[in-house]
Amino acid sequence: MSVAFRRESDEEHLEPTFEIPLPPGPNWVTARGLRLTREKVEALEAVETGGMAEEDAKKHKRELRYWRTRLATAELRPVPDGEAVAFGSSVTYRLNGQEKRIAIVGDDEADPAEGRIAFSAPLARAMMDAEEGEAVDFGGKAGAITILAIEPIAGE
Repeated sequence: MSVAFRRESDEEHLEPTFEIPLPPGPNWVTARGLRLTREKVEALEAVETGGMAEEDAKKHKRELRYWRTRLATAELRPVPDGEAVAFGSSVTYRLNGQEKRIAIVGDDEADPAEGRIAFSAPLARAMMDAEEGEAVDFGGKAGAITILAIEPIAGE
């Protein structure tokens, strides 16, 4: 029989589903980030998927696999001493004449709207190892950022 007359299953036309991509590099976490990841796994594990539609259950299990992987690979980093910008630091800086404050955290804990940026973000990478009073290059501009204050993230 010609291939043209072969019945294809409906499954052949569906988009493939992939795992949620993991951020590249190490999975560094603060104490808060580790706690939030544990809570996320516990909340997802507590959901009963038996009554869900098949597609919803698949999405739920996919998300649970992501968070279990993140919990299994989490590397709790020590609290920094505040002498230089590091993972787990809260940094007050001046950029383009504006004073701002950020906390440098892990990828899953990052929330730029809340002032928490991932250690892998360009801004955080530019500041790493800088000390108070130091000007660092950013965005192709020499000395674009001035570090005003460094301290460990409060509540860690």
